[in-house]
Amino acid sequence: MIHFYELSSMSAEERTRLLRRVQIQIDELVERVRPILQDVRQRGDEALVEFTARFDRVQLTTDKLRVSRAEIEQAHQELDRSVREAIEQAIGNVRTFHARQMPHEQWFTEVAPGVIAGEKITPISSVGLYVPRGKGAFPSVMYMLATPASIAGVPRIVVCTPPGPNGEVDPATLVAADLCGVHELYRVGGAQAVAALAYGTASIARVHKITGPGSGFVTAAKRLLYGTVAVGLPAGPRESITLADASADPELIARDLLIEAEHGPDSSSLLVTDCRPLIEAVLALLPDKIAALPEWRQAFCRTVFEEAMGTGGIVLAATMDEAVDFVNEYAPEHLEVQVHEPFALLPQLKNAGEILIGRYTPFCTGNYCVGTNAVLPTGGFAHTYSCTSVVDFLKRTGIAYLTQEGYAALSETTRRWADFEGFPAHANAVTGRPV
Repeated sequence: MIHFYELSSMSAEERTRLLRRVQIQIDELVERVRPILQDVRQRGDEALVEFTARFDRVQLTTDKLRVSRAEIEQAHQELDRSVREAIEQAIGNVRTFHARQMPHEQWFTEVAPGVIAGEKITPISSVGLYVPRGKGAFPSVMYMLATPASIAGVPRIVVCTPPGPNGEVDPATLVAADLCGVHELYRVGGAQAVAALAYGTASIARVHKITGPGSGFVTAAKRLLYGTVAVGLPAGPRESITLADASADPELIARDLLIEAEHGPDSSSLLVTDCRPLIEAVLALLPDKIAALPEWRQAFCRTVFEEAMGTGGIVLAATMDEAVDFVNEYAPEHLEVQVHEPFALLPQLKNAGEILIGRYTPFCTGNYCVGTNAVLPTGGFAHTYSCTSVVDFLKRTGIAYLTQEGYAALSETTRRWADFEGFPAHANAVTGRPV
């Protein structure tokens, strides 16, 4: 039985659980992750090698943690031409979109006569990108992260990604990293990789910011390291909502519901609609759609849609306004809108990592090649966080300049504020200063 929820009859407990999705599981992982971080901090590379053997079942030596230039060159030779062309086209679209996000390097405005204020924009000096790996590889995540970092001009771009069964990093991921200008790449994954990037080891120098999606362990690690290193947006297990009305095609809805669900058992995928006949049609189609997938992807989808721990399913709203209110409360990572007049509804959609409009823009196009970034806030954090962009790899520094005229206009106001707040040194600095 696929999970079915009717908003008008849901209990407060059911609604809370649906809104929290896998965040409850991440809370439980924090204490399991804490000793991993402490061990990496104390023992560095030695701990990384041991955790890689334990969790990834790959035997490495410390000198093999970093991917060599020779491996990257070999990847260029081995990669299938059609895959390379797909990577190049996707990177081109992502680069074109993100290049438009670059702000002016420096700007000033005269806020009053002789009072000049502005900002200077500079890249973060070093960033760590986490690129996950499950049963396959995700070169798409590589270019979604590395492209905006490169456009921003980050001088040191470091990537950590789990090794494959034989300790390899797949050729597509290596080629994508190279095409995007990654400077260092390490075959280390999980919470231990996040710890290495945050604390530094003999092989991996620490970075100033870490970003990128990952498992619950990775998300828990970033949560614990907040304050030690900037950890970027909360990007955990995948989640999506398809918002649809009676005009939607059930066949397309059924297909699209499986896009994020097949990522893993901790994914969330919901259809939210005010149309019961659409629900009935989709429910009739989903079993065959799931059965047509490879067995291990089937298992993921069945967990998401059918098992007690799953956080996917169908949500029926009494009206489209109620459906939109639920979507805004949920704040999904990915939101697909298949309604009769999507652009009319767009102003009402406030909280989502991305919004994909119309029947020809399924989640997978956003994940790969539309150009918008697919590394997005999860767990409801789209209420406060934005999609990954060039801005994530930049910082702003305020600049001010007072002319003699501007100082004369502000010195007395400054003195009054200093006296009011009890800072005599502040006041003395503008008392009797030559004008």
